[in-house]
Formats: sequence, C-alpha cells, structure tokens
Amino acid sequence: MELYSLNFVLFLAALAVTYFGVGRILGRGQWVVLLAGSLCFYCLMGGLPTLWLVIATAAVTWAAGLALARLDAECRDRRKAAPDRAAKKEIKARFARLRRVVLLAALACCLGALGYLKYWNVILWQAGAAPSPSSLGLVLPLGISFYTFQAVGYLLDCYNGRVEAERSLPRYLLFVSYFPQLIQGPINRWADLAPQLLGRNRADWDRARRALLLFLFGAMKKYAVANVLSGRIDAIFSSVDAGMPGSVVVLGILLYSAQQYADFSGGIDMVLAASELLGVRMAPNFKRPYFAVSLADFWRRWHVSLGAWMRDYVFYPFALTRPMKALGRWSGERLGRHLGRTLPACCANVLVFLIVGVWHGAEVHYVAWGLYNGLVIAAADLFSPAFARMRTTLGADSHPRLWRVWATLRTFLVVNLGWYFDRIYDFGNSLTCLRATFLNFAPQLMKPTLAELFGPKAAGPLGVSYIAIIGCVAIFAVSLVEERGHDVRELVLSRGLLVRTCAYVALLFLIASSYAFSIGGAGGFMYANF
Repeated sequence: MELYSLNFVLFLAALAVTYFGVGRILGRGQWVVLLAGSLCFYCLMGGLPTLWLVIATAAVTWAAGLALARLDAECRDRRKAAPDRAAKKEIKARFARLRRVVLLAALACCLGALGYLKYWNVILWQAGAAPSPSSLGLVLPLGISFYTFQAVGYLLDCYNGRVEAERSLPRYLLFVSYFPQLIQGPINRWADLAPQLLGRNRADWDRARRALLLFLFGAMKKYAVANVLSGRIDAIFSSVDAGMPGSVVVLGILLYSAQQYADFSGGIDMVLAASELLGVRMAPNFKRPYFAVSLADFWRRWHVSLGAWMRDYVFYPFALTRPMKALGRWSGERLGRHLGRTLPACCANVLVFLIVGVWHGAEVHYVAWGLYNGLVIAAADLFSPAFARMRTTLGADSHPRLWRVWATLRTFLVVNLGWYFDRIYDFGNSLTCLRATFLNFAPQLMKPTLAELFGPKAAGPLGVSYIAIIGCVAIFAVSLVEERGHDVRELVLSRGLLVRTCAYVALLFLIASSYAFSIGGAGGFMYANF
C-alpha cells in the first residue's frame, strides 16, 4: 500500500471516520484508534515480520527512559538523606555512572540494530565476502532510520531532563509508530507530538480542505515531476564512461535536483496532510531550500527535522566537549578570536555531515557527499570575515535584492556539485562526471539527449516535457509566494468556488496526465528505504 494509491486513501478515510467517531464516545482515549491504525499500516507497508523491530525499539527506549527517571528519583532521595556534602557528591557521581550505563546500553541496542541491518550487507559486499549487497538476505525494515532516530531523540531528552519519561508503553509506542511519519519522516520530538497524539481531536471541515489541497499538491510533485523525471535520469546515468559529455551530466544533475526535491518534499506534503486531517500537526520538513543563500542556509531548509536532530544531539554535544573547548581556547590565544570561536564548530559540522553521509549509505560516494557538505560549510565559517569584506567592497548592501539573487544562484550551483556524489552511485564515476563537466562539456550533444528523453518518440504525441515543466513551474510559483511570507493554501481556499475548483482540477489533471509519461511505473519514495 503506497501513499499515492487508492488503498491508502480508503485506509485514511476509514481511519479518520473511526478515529473521530470513537473520539465522540471515549474522548481522550481515541489515541487507541491511532495506535491500532498505525500498527496495521506498518504491517501493510513493511510486512508483519518487521513490525517486531518497531515494537522492540520502542520497548527498549521506553524502559530506558523509565529507568533514568527512577535513578533520578532515587538519587534525589539518597542525597537528601546524606549526612554531608562529600557523601552527596559521591552519590551523585555513582548515579551519574549508572545513568550513563543505561543510556549507552539502550543506544547500543537501537543504533546497533540500525547499523547491522543498514550497513552489514554493504560492508561484506565491499570486503568481497558477498557478490552483491542483496545476496545476504538482510532486508532493511521500512523507515528504520526515522523511527530509530525519533526514539533515540526521546531517550536523550529524558537523559538531559528535557522531558519526563512516559509511563505507558502503548502511549509511547504510538509516538514511535505513528503512521504518517514512518515512511520518510519527519523526525518528531516527544514534547511537540505526544500532546497532540494523546489529546482529543475533533473533525474539522476547514482543516480537511487544507489537508486535501496539500495532499494533492504533494501528489502532483511526486507524479508530475519526480516520477516523470526518474526514468530519464536513470537513462542518463545508467552507463557512465570517460567519453560522456559534461553537458549531458549537467542535464542529469539538474533534473535530479528537481526530481529529488519533488519526490521527498512531495511525500512529506502528503504525510503532513494525512496527519493534519486527523488533527495532528507535524512540523514542515522543507522550507523552500532552493531559495537558500548559503549551503548552511540550504541545510536549515532541507530535511529540517534531520538537521535539527543532528544539531541538538550531535553538533552541540560534540562542540561542547572538553577537547573542543580546549581547541577553541588554544586557537583563540594563538590564531585569534574568530578562529577560536569557529574551529570547534567547523569540526562539529564536518562530523555531522559525515554522519549524514553515512546515514544515506555506507558506500564511498555517500561518505564523499557528506564530507563535501561539511567541508564547504566549515570553510565558509572559517573565511567568513574575508567574505564579509568582499561583500562590502562589491557594494552588496546597497543592492540587497541583486545580491540575494546572486547568493541564491551560487548556492544552487554549490548544492548541485554535491549531488554528483549523491546521485552517481560510484565514487570513481562521480569524479569522471566532474572531470567531464569542466573539461569536456560539449554543449552540442545536449540537444539530441533532450530529444531522446523528452521528445515525442519517448513520451507520446503530447511530449512529456509539458507535464514536467508545468509541475516545476507550479512548485516554483508556490515556493516564491511562500518565501514572501504568504500562506498559499489560505490564499486559494479564501477565494471563490471557481478558483478553488480550478486549483483542484489542475492538480488532478497533472497527476492523471503524468501516468502516461512515467517510465518504469510509479515507483516508491526515494527515502522510504532509509
């Protein structure tokens, strides 16, 4: 059952009717319906054999959270009864060690299972112990990275005293297994999501209309852009060799930048809409990333929940370690205040993006992609005073709009250079394509490639280019309006019946028309296997 299938629409409708119907009778107890629906959804999507891992991950982190709460309570009681300050200090140190043991044991279980299932196949394959990653028979459970990170985030919040441990395992299991977030995020926080899941929600017609419009817009992204472009991008990069012209590589990368954004953000729009229909608002995971003015700004807009997770649970804890503080003091004394302040952050950024790269996959090209992003952001921080002087010299402050356009185009170029390591599934081929881009561009060869991939012979008499172009223009227009601070859904729904009907019909037309031009079928979401 896929998000864009009729089965999902019927499932969501039946769940909503049951959820709100039971809510009128049980009140706050309606969360039980969400739990049952979420577990059924995972069985239908990922299969019953992998459901145990979701439950096990929830059980381990729930039990560890309770253990931390009990250790905290016992520590407070014993310190109150301690005769002097030295005894209190010794009790605090002993319980701190116990808390670390509980935390590390739970993290080892959750992250160990994630690492084994996600990377063991690839490690053995690259070591020559298996003919292919799939030959070992290990199947990656649906959405394992997302629900594992969410559960680990809850546990770390309990450890740091940000949230109180939940005493009910079924309630906590709903937080981990809530079905809209399972496929590809977003990675939610307990403090934000739990009150909505466990509270009482009522049916609301205006909310349903907003959800429907968002769902159709997300489906349009997936169908009319991502699916239409997917097979054509595969055709470009299916046989990379030294003679491949750089113009064709650039075409493939530009198409991939549109496909990946449409696929990922389209899926997120659909799950946000499904959740909004039920009265549960999850945080947006994309904030118009291609309008970013720097690579750091791009990553604050792209996969927002993963970036926030890495910031809170990796970046700050690492940057505030004793070695990093010592590095900051040493560099500040010898190299100046700026480097003393930025060097620890630069090291933390490189570590974060190395982890993000490995999170995408254990292959070398993903590691290179992560390091590329981390090193570019670190370099931008290190040389920020020089860049600020350059901006002043060029008079950017007197032409802010022109400078913003330039910064946006520059960032788009930097991001797309990174996609070479993300989309081209071999590090050597990534370097080959980069070399061709700069040394063998051959622009005259782009036109025949465009005709082959998008012309009438490839896509029928109407030509697939119209569908993809209209979809991209619609995405750009909506993003531009939202970037200026407007709520597009509110603008559409506040208009008359004719405008609303035209919006719905246009989206449905693009979705339906794209079926004829999708090479190789619809295909699942790119991030569903993470």
